[in-house]
Amino acid sequence: MSSHTASQRYFSTRGGSNGLSFEDVKDSADWSLYWRILRGLAPDGGLYIPEEIPSLPPNWQDDWCDMSFEELAFQIFSLYISSAEIPESALKDIIHKSYSTFRVPNVAPTVTLDGDKKIYLLELFHGPTFAFKDVALQFLGNLFEYFLVRKNEGKSRNERSHLTVIGATSGDTGSAAIYGLRGKKDVSVFIMYPTGKVSAIQEAQMTTIQEANVHCVSVDGTFDDCQDSVKALFADPLINKTQNLAAVNSINWARILAQMVYYVSSFLSLRGSNSFDPSNDHIRFVVPTGNFGDVLAGFFAKKLGVPSESLVVATNENDILHRFWHTGTYEKNPVHGPAAEGGFVEDGAKAHPSGVKETLSPAMDILVSSNFERLLWYLAYDAQSPSTVDIQERRQAACSKVKMWQSELKIKGGFSVEKEVLDAAKADFTSERVSDVETLSTIQDIYRQGGYILDPHSAIGVAAALRSAEAAPNVHTLALATAHPAKFSNAVELALKDEKGFHFRDILPKQFVGLEELPKKIIYVKKSQGLDGLRKLIVEEVEKESV
Repeated sequence: MSSHTASQRYFSTRGGSNGLSFEDVKDSADWSLYWRILRGLAPDGGLYIPEEIPSLPPNWQDDWCDMSFEELAFQIFSLYISSAEIPESALKDIIHKSYSTFRVPNVAPTVTLDGDKKIYLLELFHGPTFAFKDVALQFLGNLFEYFLVRKNEGKSRNERSHLTVIGATSGDTGSAAIYGLRGKKDVSVFIMYPTGKVSAIQEAQMTTIQEANVHCVSVDGTFDDCQDSVKALFADPLINKTQNLAAVNSINWARILAQMVYYVSSFLSLRGSNSFDPSNDHIRFVVPTGNFGDVLAGFFAKKLGVPSESLVVATNENDILHRFWHTGTYEKNPVHGPAAEGGFVEDGAKAHPSGVKETLSPAMDILVSSNFERLLWYLAYDAQSPSTVDIQERRQAACSKVKMWQSELKIKGGFSVEKEVLDAAKADFTSERVSDVETLSTIQDIYRQGGYILDPHSAIGVAAALRSAEAAPNVHTLALATAHPAKFSNAVELALKDEKGFHFRDILPKQFVGLEELPKKIIYVKKSQGLDGLRKLIVEEVEKESV
């Protein structure tokens, strides 16, 4: 594997898989291992991370300052993907196909929210489904297609490898996955969602897609029922005999990789403005955080060399991450009954038997953060005694720590880390917790100041940014705006319904107008059909595509 640098080889956070790359397994009989690396999930239950985080070139700030988003993506992706695996010309084509679908040429523009307080917004909602997930899932869809086309070259229909992507959604992930995979050759996508528990816009975004490889499955249950069905399918030996199953959830390594790019692009955008002096000024990123993937990409960007003073983890009332940074204890704090109620079902808020509180920012309603394990590994590695100089020894010690912590989380519902580990976490991160009341007031305040309309998730980031700016007023603060406000219309209207001059129709994207009236393609499934019914459905629908 001499063609791969250390940053292009991967191992599991729990130590069970080492030295792997996509190239190692692309011709392997174990096709599922190939997709596990793209998905991020290792056989031992851990998550794949690179053996080494590379560094940006010495003069990158000057050499890259005039590059487009696509050009920056190529530079970043090339650090982690060997040209022996994806040739440069092919990688550039994949990148162009992915980001030519965005409504603005710079993909993720930076706008000034409050010049006096040095607060800016990184707008990540200019993709096909108006959510930040498009940045990663457009790339992922084209990446899947590239590998499949290459693997199937010269093969007859019966010999071709086929990928069956299965997912559960409460709204945004499903539509972004569908838009990323629609029409892709040798890929089928099945997205399950709870009947009547996603917004009308979110359902329409998914179900009005008419491509033959897209299958929207409406289940008469909860979001958790849909998730349980996905887990059952991946564990089912019968369907795995006939289908190469894959997922597009937030632990997918390619998603993390794609999200690094906008940290680099936004820094360069701010650096090139008249308001920022790179020789004296500092920047912090504030990230609305649920499953930790978006802010983890910021961590990798910081380690690459993006000069970020800190990363602010902004949570809603499901605050397991905020509590960790303040106490060193990562512990589930389930709530049930009336205490768990909140948000709007129409915006995607959903009941969780696991004890997650429903809020106005449903995409952040989590009990545990699935990507946090990756950071834990780096914290365990960095916190070790300087006397431990052998790299392999340090890696294995970090893997053992992570494995122990995850076992305690599963068995006891939580774990505590040593002071050295918490200190390592505080070296790069701080945290803020934002309530629903504060979310609404932030939407109102920002609208009154300049007419800008935030969705509830972005409002959490801005609320945290305002607090951070108070604590360190000389630092430039860049908050990530993760969704268009029209995607969470009920929360936005609740905040702004009494504001003079506000009419929701004025911000409704033209792509949403009439969307709900278009023909829909939906497969209705009853929970009572169970695993056997879902398996039969998927196999039959995939077979129909090949006719």
